[in-house]
Amino acid sequence: MENIEKGFAKNIVDKISKEVKKVVVEQDELLKYSLTALISGGHVLVEGVPGLAKTLMVRAIARSIDLDFKRIQFTPDLMPADVTGTKIFNMQEREFELKKGPVFTNLLLADEINRTPPKTQAGLLESMEEQTVTIDGEGIELPNPYMVFATQNPIEYEGTYPLPEALMDRFVMKLIVDYPSAEAEREVLMKYDKGFTSIDLERAGVNAVCNSEDILRCRNEVKNTKVDEGLMDYIVKIITETRNHPFIEIGSSPRGAITILMTSKALAVINGRDYVIPEDIKSVAVPSLRHRIILKPEVLIEGMTEDQVLDNILSGVKVPR
Repeated sequence: MENIEKGFAKNIVDKISKEVKKVVVEQDELLKYSLTALISGGHVLVEGVPGLAKTLMVRAIARSIDLDFKRIQFTPDLMPADVTGTKIFNMQEREFELKKGPVFTNLLLADEINRTPPKTQAGLLESMEEQTVTIDGEGIELPNPYMVFATQNPIEYEGTYPLPEALMDRFVMKLIVDYPSAEAEREVLMKYDKGFTSIDLERAGVNAVCNSEDILRCRNEVKNTKVDEGLMDYIVKIITETRNHPFIEIGSSPRGAITILMTSKALAVINGRDYVIPEDIKSVAVPSLRHRIILKPEVLIEGMTEDQVLDNILSGVKVPR
């Protein structure tokens, strides 16, 4: 077994956070959960109106880790081959050659993913689950690490397509971004008044503080984080409640339980521990499950949200000592 350096992942995450906060104001929770997902080996879906620094944060993360970064702006006319790539016939060589799509990268920003039809959204399914892409029957491995960071506008916006449940289930977390406080917005204005531009992260002082190998070492530390059997039962009880709750039409799949396990281990590591405590599980449960449950129509009509129902479940499941 590889020797695991305790505290290595916490140190790396702290360094990344410090760099990202040079350009992103007040989004501490969004950043924490995004990095939790990164070192747990998962993908993230972020929902919020345009202009809340979602894209800026992902670009800053990629730059601080010295990762290969690509962005896809999803539009209604985008085709699956525009995401994964295709094979083109080379007339000079008289053979087909692979033209790789933007999915061949370490960190992929799928911007406004719900503005493209489900056929194109499905182009990400294989890459997110198996870290491979099949083009003309040939399976091609993607770089390691590989992470999809998708953004979407609130579903009630015009010109949006709901993500299929199979694709939603691939994201370890769905994060909600709200408007900044007045103080934070004032700080943003001050930055721009002094010449800051979100295009030039180098000028803003965002530097590479680690590399892809460091992220893989962080993931290895997460895998070796201890989880008591009582906490395993606690996770199972939470998931079971999502399937039995009177307000929920469809509860979480087993992937929801796996997600809570891995993200709680990652959060424990970020908090400087090599073991999980109940607070880690409670902290990651809502972002890990809010996109995996479907509420009954009458509950939605009454104005209840997934977060409120999940909070109700968490308050009702006995926490192990």
